[in-house]
Amino acid sequence: MQIYTNVAGKPLDRPQYLPFWKKMNELGKPVWLHPARGAEVPDYIDEKKSLYEIWWTFGWSYETATAMIRLVYSKIMDNHPNLKIITHHFGGIVPMLEGRIGPGNDVMGSRTTDEDYVALRKSLKKRPLDYFKQDFYADTAVFGGLPATKCGLEFYPIDKIVFASDCPFDPENGAMYPRETLRILESLNLDKVTSDKIFYKNLEAVTGRKLVK
Repeated sequence: MQIYTNVAGKPLDRPQYLPFWKKMNELGKPVWLHPARGAEVPDYIDEKKSLYEIWWTFGWSYETATAMIRLVYSKIMDNHPNLKIITHHFGGIVPMLEGRIGPGNDVMGSRTTDEDYVALRKSLKKRPLDYFKQDFYADTAVFGGLPATKCGLEFYPIDKIVFASDCPFDPENGAMYPRETLRILESLNLDKVTSDKIFYKNLEAVTGRKLVK
């Protein structure tokens, strides 16, 4: 099942969407989470739209991380332990913000005076960072970025990483999929066990289907 990081601008943790999460938890089938954000979302409050395609360049990565943490703090992850969510683009900005997600969120509430976020944080079943590493899957489609690929591989446990190419997406600027994604992964000289997990075994595990080779 593919969904987007918001529903016409509404967050995924709204009560009206709980039946969806309940059903996917019952089915145990993966949900592929793709970012959605357009130029109508301004980057600054005194502007009417996002300029220079910032909504895409940076906005999609922010959207992904925001959707993930909303699912954590709304306790959708706690209340639906069988959810299998595959985040696109290695979870957007998540891997490079481990310090903020980890130590930063360990003290969530210390920066806020009008909400009791301390009690919320303490009511979670585990540390916020652990949800990102243990409960989400991430795919390798990072628009041909070697540093982003390395960062994602460092952040997520290898069993949580699946190959993705945005196939048949093949932009004119040369960041070709799936060829560029394959080239980057092959250039890292990963051992066979790791490569097999990324290329097909993890996807087999999360979908419950044997892939045709």
